[in-house]
Amino acid sequence: MSDFTVGQIIAERSVHLTRESLVRYAGASNDFNPIHYNDDVAAAVGLPGVLAHGMLTMGIAVGIVSDALGDPARIAECGVRFTRPVVVDTETGADIHVSAKVGAVDDDIARVDLTVTFADTSVLGKAQVRVRLS
Repeated sequence: MSDFTVGQIIAERSVHLTRESLVRYAGASNDFNPIHYNDDVAAAVGLPGVLAHGMLTMGIAVGIVSDALGDPARIAECGVRFTRPVVVDTETGADIHVSAKVGAVDDDIARVDLTVTFADTSVLGKAQVRVRLS
């Protein structure tokens, strides 16, 4: 994909997370904070349940853009602000939805704005990916 138009949706996908997803990510990232796998610890620190890793959520969102581009090297920069947690239920897991929309196009870079939601609530604020046009 090389032609970008402001307002164009370049990728959209829903991803289902399970507790197994969190365990696998913890192993890959070496982030074994118990709020990501232990209900009792999550409750003890005042959380509504076990949370997905923020970087997992971000990685899924940016990965969807990378898949749409067909070349991860075209991603020049990405950044997000974490605004709400993704609670991953033991039985039902959690579904996140990602939409990637072109927000601006300059001479050699396009800014792609990410909307990432869980339970109809935005979980990432000012989530953007800067993409090389060539």
